[in-house]
Amino acid sequence: MYVGALVVDLLLGDVHSLKHKRAVVRPLLAQLKRLEVSAAETGHQDLHRRAELSVAVVAGDVAHVQRVLDAAERVVADDPEVQLLSAHTMIHSDDD
Repeated sequence: MYVGALVVDLLLGDVHSLKHKRAVVRPLLAQLKRLEVSAAETGHQDLHRRAELSVAVVAGDVAHVQRVLDAAERVVADDPEVQLLSAHTMIHSDDD
C-alpha cells in the first residue's frame, strides 16, 4: 500500500475578501476531487490572497499514486485564477 500527498501553496488573483477566496478555492477543490482523491484547504485560511491545498491518495501501486498526484498538480497549475507558488509531493509505503 502506498499513501501519497501533495501540498500546494497558491497565490490567488484578484481576491479581496475571504468570501471571494472561498468562491475561488471551492471549485478548485471540487475539480481535484473528481480525480478520486481527498482534497482540502489546509493552510492560510485567514489570508484572502493565499491558500494551501492538500491532496491525498492511497493505492496499491506507487506508479498510480505518482500519476494521480501529477494530475492533481496539473489541475492546480492550469487554473487561471491561481498562481502555483510551490508544490511538495510525499509518497510513503507501508514498509516505511
